[in-house]
Amino acid sequence: MSILKKPLITEKFTAISEKLNKYGFVVAKTANKDEIKKAVESMYGVKVTNINTMVYQGKNKSRFTKRGFFSGRKPSFKKAVVTLEEGQKIDFFQNI
Repeated sequence: MSILKKPLITEKFTAISEKLNKYGFVVAKTANKDEIKKAVESMYGVKVTNINTMVYQGKNKSRFTKRGFFSGRKPSFKKAVVTLEEGQKIDFFQNI
């Protein structure tokens, strides 16, 4: 199982990465900060200085349509905000 599932590429994280040199990732729920640090450093070749993690709980969603009432649940996930050393950056679009 991979530690890093996907990078968070949103308007908010793009602004944060440009100003504060912080990048967001969706990570495995069982991953700790040391494992996340090793995974980011080995995958992108950068030096990590700080990591903050957050666990988001899944939410119930429902909607009423012409075909009836549908209800479901969004999955819960863990997010990591990684701070890099000064002068380093990650380019998520280099292989496109």
